Amino acid sequence: MSTLKGRTLFISGASRGIGLAIALRAARDGANIVIAAKSRTPHPKLPGTIYTAAEEIEKAGGQALPLAVDVRDDEQVRAAVAAAAARFGRIDCLVNNASAISLTGTLETPMKRFDLMMSINLRGTYLCSQACLPELLKSDNPHILTLSPPLSIEPRWFKNHTAYTISKYGMSMCVVGMAEEFRQRGVAVNGLWPRTLIATAALNLIPSADTRRARRESIVADAAWHILTQDSRSCTGNLFIDEDVLARAGITNFDQYNMDPNVVPARDLFVD
Repeated sequence: MSTLKGRTLFISGASRGIGLAIALRAARDGANIVIAAKSRTPHPKLPGTIYTAAEEIEKAGGQALPLAVDVRDDEQVRAAVAAAAARFGRIDCLVNNASAISLTGTLETPMKRFDLMMSINLRGTYLCSQACLPELLKSDNPHILTLSPPLSIEPRWFKNHTAYTISKYGMSMCVVGMAEEFRQRGVAVNGLWPRTLIATAALNLIPSADTRRARRESIVADAAWHILTQDSRSCTGNLFIDEDVLARAGITNFDQYNMDPNVVPARDLFVD
């Protein structure tokens, strides 16, 4: 495939950030986008709702279905999948993008925050995948793409934020396991992670973050597009880095994605 035209993407957390960027890239092809996110009303610190995202997607050339979904809620997720299939007649791609972050040590991480990360990152990924798979198995080129990092047991990736690392690695373990489980049934299951910091609105909430040392969300969206347009039977079980995906596609000018052309982007977590 060289286009996502007419394909239906179910994207968790697509009201803003990387999820919305992936949606807009697909919309330019004429894709159908299911915006599965919690934000029905404006967040006090973060821009965007499912409805503003739908407007942007339709202006970009896609069709949008905004659905208020908490990925921790089984009934909401399954109802959203049913609504997506009823509206568009198919689900071809699931993008597990919804995520919670707290870069805190063991003594500084309340169990409520621990549970939030595990329920959104790990359980939400598992639940959305489980709920979408019956529809994905009907597609001629089904993909699950999860925004999760390469797996490493380097202690430095655990030391300062063990809970967050466990939750994100759990998402990557879903990729590894489901890719092998559904390999013979033709479902591609892959992970994608940025090599550098990405200038999302959420990054601005981290006091020490410097968006000048980040790249635009579009680099991840472009990499996601290249993955989702591959033959699902020959592209599965990978934990991709965005730069590597684009380099294989012949794109080597990464400076175009830099927030500040005069600043070298900083490496993201989990990238050696």
